[in-house]
Amino acid sequence: MIHNAVTDAIIARQTIRDYKREQITDEMLETLKEAAKCAPSGRNMQPCHVRFVQNAEMLHGMHLDFKNLVGWDTPAYTRADTNPFYHNAPTFVLIYAENDSAMDAGIMAENICIAAEGMGLGTCIVGSAGALFNDEAGKKWNEQLHIPRHFRYQIGICVGYPDEQPPRKPRFDDRIEVIR
Repeated sequence: MIHNAVTDAIIARQTIRDYKREQITDEMLETLKEAAKCAPSGRNMQPCHVRFVQNAEMLHGMHLDFKNLVGWDTPAYTRADTNPFYHNAPTFVLIYAENDSAMDAGIMAENICIAAEGMGLGTCIVGSAGALFNDEAGKKWNEQLHIPRHFRYQIGICVGYPDEQPPRKPRFDDRIEVIR
């Protein structure tokens, strides 16, 4: 395998669900914003709107509304019994798109995650929060985030300094095949 900064970040990246309280730097935030902006999209339509939320009070309020909607005992995501949906990360990224452009949002999410890994940050991709942001109960948050009404939440990303080093999870070699 060829090693370089990009491939090493791709291979090293894994899900982090425990974060230090320290906020990422403004320079890191600018880098993540640029990585999001540079993500390719189908026909270069750039359908995604991205919000980087660093307001702890807002994140806590979103979490309360999420749990009130899905239920406090519902295992809607990993560690739902101990962590909010944003896993106490100091930055939570929300990606919205029109026309349910999930593929474009996924590409953007990967750009953000790989850029974060390259800067020593941890990430966790979050889909479950769509239960709130795509529901009437999430309308107030979407308005505060200046999201156009016809856009839908696609995916979110927790970002921060890792406070854990989880063991690597196995990868399945039999899922990839080269046809020549």
